[in-house]
Amino acid sequence: MTDSAVHILLVEDNPNDVELTLHALAARGVTAEIHVARDGAEALEYLLGGPHAAPRGSPALVLLDLRLPHVDGLEVLRRMRSHARTRTLPVIVLTSSRDDRDVFECRQLGVAGYIVKPVDLGQFLEAVRTLGLRGLPFERTPAAGGRTGAAA
Repeated sequence: MTDSAVHILLVEDNPNDVELTLHALAARGVTAEIHVARDGAEALEYLLGGPHAAPRGSPALVLLDLRLPHVDGLEVLRRMRSHARTRTLPVIVLTSSRDDRDVFECRQLGVAGYIVKPVDLGQFLEAVRTLGLRGLPFERTPAAGGRTGAAA
């Protein structure tokens, strides 16, 4: 990842959902680099510091599952919102939870979108489009090699 590269943090423990999300972003033309955190603890380390921290600054967007090992997604979101560096970072929740309490708490914590899995590709693309992604680079065709970004 270069110092000027825009990046997205995808927090997802299911490899199939990682692939679907990468596909949806590629279909939308997102050329940002993608970092994948496989659990909530890894996501917090990446966002707030530690050996696997983001190389510089915060990502432009976090795509967050709620059902994660070690630290669940709601706790990740709470900690993000309590830290000055990540307080206003855009977050789209991608989850299997239809629980009204989860939806309510996520909305209270200022998520930009809440999408229930299995993710409908059209719904996901619409959420990406309406968010605007604050300056993320877009192209009409996928990045060279047919894959968008770098899943770590």
